[in-house]
Amino acid sequence: MPYQLPTEDQNLAVESFRKFLQAEIKPIAREYRDRFIPKERMRELTQRIAEFGLPGCTISVDYGGMGWSFTTQGMLFEELVACSCDIALCVMLNMGLTAMLVNARPEVRERYMPDALAGKIFGSICISEPDVGSNVAELKTRAVRDGDHFIISGEKTWITNGVYSDVLICTVRSEKGLSHILIDRKEHGYESRNIEKIALGSQSTAQIFITDARVPATNLIGEEGEGLRNTMKVFENARAHVGTLSVGIMRAALEDSIAYSKERKQFGKVIAAHQLIAAKIANMAIMLDASRLMCQRVFGLIDAGVRCDMEASMAKAFATEAAVKVCRDAVQLHGGNGITKEFNVERLLREAIIIPIPDGTTEIQQLIIARALTGVAAFV
Repeated sequence: MPYQLPTEDQNLAVESFRKFLQAEIKPIAREYRDRFIPKERMRELTQRIAEFGLPGCTISVDYGGMGWSFTTQGMLFEELVACSCDIALCVMLNMGLTAMLVNARPEVRERYMPDALAGKIFGSICISEPDVGSNVAELKTRAVRDGDHFIISGEKTWITNGVYSDVLICTVRSEKGLSHILIDRKEHGYESRNIEKIALGSQSTAQIFITDARVPATNLIGEEGEGLRNTMKVFENARAHVGTLSVGIMRAALEDSIAYSKERKQFGKVIAAHQLIAAKIANMAIMLDASRLMCQRVFGLIDAGVRCDMEASMAKAFATEAAVKVCRDAVQLHGGNGITKEFNVERLLREAIIIPIPDGTTEIQQLIIARALTGVAAFV
């Protein structure tokens, strides 16, 4: 897709959102740095963010959304990540919930979509399991048909929004193959337990335990047995958004580095005037811009209705690895200050290290890209 300049409407939407985030959300993100944001506090934030189009940006106006493009959503999402990756992850999963609800039965969509679009409820997309990572075809969570219901049991792990979640879109193995089904915490029951990580601890990443949950068959998302194909479509979209997580993290690291390099003095001048520092800042900016353009290409292809699995994998692999390098350089540029809690770059580096792993590791993306180019699969 050729590069297209943002429209006036897109620029206005982004600028308005940026001002709101800086004034209203960033102070709260700082308050909870490396501390868990309680569910009700997070709900307050997601409801306010929802007014600016996330998570409902790309949802049709027929379903209560704004009917905007994925490209616009990507631009807005980058702003949110640059403000707080933790809060952005929570909103990203709510974006996934609304996108999946489009394919739900009318009665299910009408019940959950309004609150999801308003940021009032939290959703999780449950794919990974303790013994199953990137090979979705080996999922073990079972859904056994019992009349007009399914009896579901299994364990999921690395589930973003898990402790927050009011509903799960769960990938299960049923008689006809892999399927997606909505599980309501209050009505059908499941347990969640938070996972402690090196960073991104202000939001929830959790294990999910489902024991004999009795769920109506009408809660199927799409048709039974179509889960594998639908999961691949989810990955295409999700990988571009995970890439954008890294874009936002890089942007924050670069902005902090530029500001610091213009203030910090060594050898009689600001460090921005030293050639090695100048080169480092230039390379950080190049990596950021290349990553952003790769993600925007995927969003543009999705807007055009073109499948782009390879391009999504390229964007995800490049952007997430680039962010590790950029944030590492940001810490180095800050010198001793870079490893202190007083400056944000050490936190940004810890966040950047995590992002290459979800939605398929860099190594999995490389296999997908090579398969698309050669037609030969290095894995089943």
